[in-house]
Amino acid sequence: MTAEEILRTKKFFAVIGATQSPERYGYEVFEIFHSSGYQVFPINPKYAEIDGITCYPSLKALKQKPDVVITALVPANTEQTIATVKELGIETIWMPPGCWSDAAVKKCQELELDYLYDECPVGMLKLM
Repeated sequence: MTAEEILRTKKFFAVIGATQSPERYGYEVFEIFHSSGYQVFPINPKYAEIDGITCYPSLKALKQKPDVVITALVPANTEQTIATVKELGIETIWMPPGCWSDAAVKKCQELELDYLYDECPVGMLKLM
């Protein structure tokens, strides 16, 4: 699935690594999805909420399964997240530039997950 297809057909996104710090990428991803009308679930155990939206400590804590997980994490943490995405039955993971590794891509392939990597969701939304 391409970035454009994801943005046109999916409505529920989880951003792992969302943050309250406006200068950080995790905030930028969360904010643009929220302001673009998508339902977005911020995931970060450090916060109870971000911009008035409940922030969850983990994917497993979500009450609703997202269509897509976006990682705003260092590659090693993204690699650790992939098995949980599969375990929870989430079909798609999006790993932006700086958040993916060859090992992460290989793990997605092994687990037969739909994945997108090295494409910036912020940039894609700005183009739409």
